Amino acid sequence: MSQNSTSSNSASRRDFLKKSLTGTAVLTVGGVLPGFSAKSYANILGANDKVRLGVMGVNSRGFALATNFALQPNCEVVSISDVDSKAAAKCVAGVEKIQNRKPKETPDFRKALEDKDMDGLIVAAPDHWHAPAAILASKAGKHVYLEKPCSHNPHEGELLMAVAAKYKNVIQMGNQRRSWPNVKQAIKEIHDGVIGRPYFAKGWYTNNRPTIGTGKATAVPSWLNFDLWQGPAPRKAYKDNIIHYNWHWFWNWGTGEALNNGTHMLDLMRWGLQVSYPTKVSSSGGRYRYQDDWETPDTQVINLEFGKDKFMTWEGRSCNSRNIEGSSVGVSFYGEKGTLEYGGGNAYKIYDLDNKVIKDVTNDMPIDPRNKMNPSQALDATHFQNFVEAIKKGTPLASDIISGHQSTLLCQLGNIALRSNSILDIDPTNGHIKNNKEAQKFWKREYEKGWEPTL
Repeated sequence: MSQNSTSSNSASRRDFLKKSLTGTAVLTVGGVLPGFSAKSYANILGANDKVRLGVMGVNSRGFALATNFALQPNCEVVSISDVDSKAAAKCVAGVEKIQNRKPKETPDFRKALEDKDMDGLIVAAPDHWHAPAAILASKAGKHVYLEKPCSHNPHEGELLMAVAAKYKNVIQMGNQRRSWPNVKQAIKEIHDGVIGRPYFAKGWYTNNRPTIGTGKATAVPSWLNFDLWQGPAPRKAYKDNIIHYNWHWFWNWGTGEALNNGTHMLDLMRWGLQVSYPTKVSSSGGRYRYQDDWETPDTQVINLEFGKDKFMTWEGRSCNSRNIEGSSVGVSFYGEKGTLEYGGGNAYKIYDLDNKVIKDVTNDMPIDPRNKMNPSQALDATHFQNFVEAIKKGTPLASDIISGHQSTLLCQLGNIALRSNSILDIDPTNGHIKNNKEAQKFWKREYEKGWEPTL
């Protein structure tokens, strides 16, 4: 099938979806009406009323996304793609159980993109695949739900913005707190002046991750397509301590804790302070806890200045789980009249300058920020519904790719400052590094020949 044919068919389906009924009733936060199961909805709604989605990467977070999207009454998961045949089979079974329809198992997601009736792709593969997969999906005329971080490096983030502008598709980054009701309310309170003029924000993430040891070169398991797993990344030998999670800590595929978890909090800080690109970035840290194959920092502080008026800092501790302000993850905003403290969930507190609590907004939905797979299922559905409504009705995205890139870039600049051992001067109009050849080397990565992402 030609590229133009695929794009034309997908565009026609998008037009149909926008004209179709976008819902049968008001949804609960979990995405399902009281008294009905997801299977019941399959009989109420016609297949054409649903957004049909493929999922790429379903071992952990991708499994959670696939099953949660399958729970949404206006979605159908039609394709599962993973280089791990065991993970794919498990996800196919999990999705079928929920929606009473079996999705196709298509190991290579590029083949899945040829389906003219598939509306969008959910990308939850490792970080080095995020932007390249989203770009291929966009070229095929698909919408994209893209797990954070949206890119492995700044060059890819800029490519994504250009792709969205060229192909006019919906690309939503998975920084789901942008859609959580009490988080949105907290940010609005800051913008409305509840703590006066905010000028400083502090974010953090803590955990107690064990050592990954020293990997041994061994044969690639029979259930794994390691070549496709590496995809656009320069080829490295298979070792027994890389897959499935430890790739986060290798620069060739991962982006460290800063982008793995810092992206969420730096995004909230940028949103709350109403800033885009910084003017100065510095970072310190390293791999301190264990002597093993882990390459990225296990302890890191990133400082970002926005002119002379606003400043933010993020602290990441992968191997010491002592909480800050009583929470393993969170953000505090400091202003002329007080402080707004957010603990990572769907709740927040406001303090005056005498440290007196003047407002306490609570949440009764269970959230586990350290859960690697599915920390907030019900709340995440609000972000999924925003993505679906953007496809069907043109509703503005809670996290479009421009915003997603700007927040991801803050983390990337922190890593670049650390790796180049320099304080970065940044052009506040576009986020580019000024007058630093050593740092600029990290703006774009090397790609495996033939796998380079392009417009």
